[in-house]
Amino acid sequence: MKRVSIIGCSGAGKSTFARKLHEVTGLPLVHLDQEFWQPGWKASSKEVFQARIRERCEGDQWIMDGHYFSTLPSRLVRSDTLIFFDYPTWRCLGRTLKRTMKYRGKVRPDGASGCPERWDWGFLRYIVGFRKRLRERTLELIRTHPEVEVHVFLHPRDAARFLSDPPDVG
Repeated sequence: MKRVSIIGCSGAGKSTFARKLHEVTGLPLVHLDQEFWQPGWKASSKEVFQARIRERCEGDQWIMDGHYFSTLPSRLVRSDTLIFFDYPTWRCLGRTLKRTMKYRGKVRPDGASGCPERWDWGFLRYIVGFRKRLRERTLELIRTHPEVEVHVFLHPRDAARFLSDPPDVG
């Protein structure tokens, strides 16, 4: 395991898991939110963001945390391991609400510089619609990369189990 993509709905726990996996393995950690968002919640252009991700993917070792479906094909080509947090919507919503309350007005440790946590109805709508809009497309894309070792987490205990005995870093 040298190049790990961690994907799934917002609020599933990808960033927390990525940080813990980084601590266990020592693999460099890339939070895609930090690559995409500019201060004041300004989105990077698609071209700039795609270029940043392609550059990050050139590394020999990394953990990339974030779904960002438009960049998933370029990440899968380079990933040897993919971890998909396939949690129910209610769990993701609950975790997002908890996170928003905890960090409201502050930048999260894994958040983009100059982007304090805030209440955002559009973001909540994204979470509610994730399974319907992106889940199947994501699974279809994953199936086109049989060379990638895939781990699907359906429950937080799956993530804890993985962290307790992760594959060797090669």
